[in-house]
Amino acid sequence: MNISDKQKKILTLLADGEFHSGTELAVELGISRSAVWKQLNGLAELGLSHSAVSGKGYRLDKSLELLVASKINEVVNDQVGALISSLEIHDQIDSTNRYLVERAQNNALSGSVCFAEYQTAGKGRRGRQWVSPYGCNIYLSILWRFQQGPAAISGLSLAVGVAVIRALKEHKIDNIGLKWPNDIYSQGKKLGGILVEVSGETDGPCSAVIGLGLNLFLPESEAQSITQAWTDLSRITGQNRLFRNKLAGILLNHLLPVIAEYESVGIKAYLDEWRDYDCLSGKVATLFIGQQQFEGIVQGIDDNGMLLIKRPDGNVQTFASGEVSFSDSVLQ
Repeated sequence: MNISDKQKKILTLLADGEFHSGTELAVELGISRSAVWKQLNGLAELGLSHSAVSGKGYRLDKSLELLVASKINEVVNDQVGALISSLEIHDQIDSTNRYLVERAQNNALSGSVCFAEYQTAGKGRRGRQWVSPYGCNIYLSILWRFQQGPAAISGLSLAVGVAVIRALKEHKIDNIGLKWPNDIYSQGKKLGGILVEVSGETDGPCSAVIGLGLNLFLPESEAQSITQAWTDLSRITGQNRLFRNKLAGILLNHLLPVIAEYESVGIKAYLDEWRDYDCLSGKVATLFIGQQQFEGIVQGIDDNGMLLIKRPDGNVQTFASGEVSFSDSVLQ
């Protein structure tokens, strides 16, 4: 669905979560009250629900904090501000990652940052769609150019995961862990995901688009298509208001320095911290690679960021990629 200009104006007016009369909205938008009603009914397709009460008017069932570049920049520190070449916020986009991949092919600069309020085709791992209701979560991608080729940035998604945890801790959000290779978890449920897409020469310059999807408030109605256990920050913290612009700025403060220095320091600079946040180590798990399955006990990661699994025969195998399913069983 395309977000119309009138719907964006209605959302801006209703973002406070308070009642606004149909007459007030009609005057502000320059349309009839019946046209206001039609525009509001279309919001459900964006993952937004509203209430209508006679004598009071309309209000969103949950208030919104829409992203504003100036508010994000107020949080971004000077060091990180110097790393950002552009910062865009899109009302709607197919995918922030896809957008920056295309921009990279058209010589966009390192440090290009893209946020979106709503994604029509958000990208998860292995071609999955990332559920992206309007104005509820963080959908963020960063373009960075590296000089030494893809091999030099192996394990980047692990370091990005560490940066996300650091940002959440600064935002006073704890009890968050990392699931190899690139998921943010809390209490056995997925909170967010990282998607790194690399293109360029094997041994020369390459570009990476680093995408982050982080659930702040995910309506049950929108989450019905998700096939794994999930959570969001509102459930973890018990808070309905999570200050999206502040969190967006804090995320940039932690993500960009890690990305910018990664080529020179590599995964080794982040191994110990990643292991502190590892929520798989010691658990019974199954690793899926294509049609193959490998079962065993997760032994953490090696010094190259690869997954270690102790197989039933006692041997420990190393894996560079795959999809992990795990239970709460822990080796005693």
